[in-house]
Amino acid sequence: MGKEFGLIYQDQWLAAVDKPQGILVHGDGSGARTLTDDLRELLEAQGTDASGLQPVQRLDVDTSGLVLFSLDKGVQPKLDALVASHGIEKRYVALVEGRFPAGTRDIELPLGRDRHDARRMRASRGGKPSHTRVRLLGTDGHRSLVAVELLTGRRHQIRVHLSQLGFPLVGDVLYGSRSGRATPRSARSRNAGPEPSLMLHALEEEFDHPVTGEHLRLSTAWPARFEEAFPKGEDLWLRRRG
Repeated sequence: MGKEFGLIYQDQWLAAVDKPQGILVHGDGSGARTLTDDLRELLEAQGTDASGLQPVQRLDVDTSGLVLFSLDKGVQPKLDALVASHGIEKRYVALVEGRFPAGTRDIELPLGRDRHDARRMRASRGGKPSHTRVRLLGTDGHRSLVAVELLTGRRHQIRVHLSQLGFPLVGDVLYGSRSGRATPRSARSRNAGPEPSLMLHALEEEFDHPVTGEHLRLSTAWPARFEEAFPKGEDLWLRRRG
């Protein structure tokens, strides 16, 4: 077993996992252990058939949070169709640099690959339509905690959209972060050791089960690094529905 992960939901057709930072969802040809490998090992230890295991979603290696898996080859196309039709509401929490405006903001910038840096995506007129909805939860004056909803699912979409508006994710040096770490407010003056790099977590998903029709709302625990970097952030997240 690699990095420890949390099993959030499981039935005979699908599973939802809380992915830690620093692990790939599936193989990239490097031979590194993946979240899929770890989930397969857990399922086999349960005596569950893992032959149909496939990730339905992807997260960047340094993004943590919910990832949905299919456990049945017959259900995989239904889950893929649910993703393609935007039938899954996926909500993230992020910590960004700067004072984000109050209220909710829709960001609609088409995205394409950066021809000069294969690691990056960029806003491009010829890119694919991309839509992100961002809501301010709280600010400490020079950083802001935001709730993010993906209305499309492009590579690095949240990271690029927020960076383009001048609010890069804390720790996201690829897209303009100046900090490279998420230092807690209480320890900012003491330079307290390195923090997890990217302050982005997939916290919640909501969708109708493709087999049973049951409406599911799945969520992870509030990530510890966010509690350390922005105390009371969980309360702000929970109050956003009020």
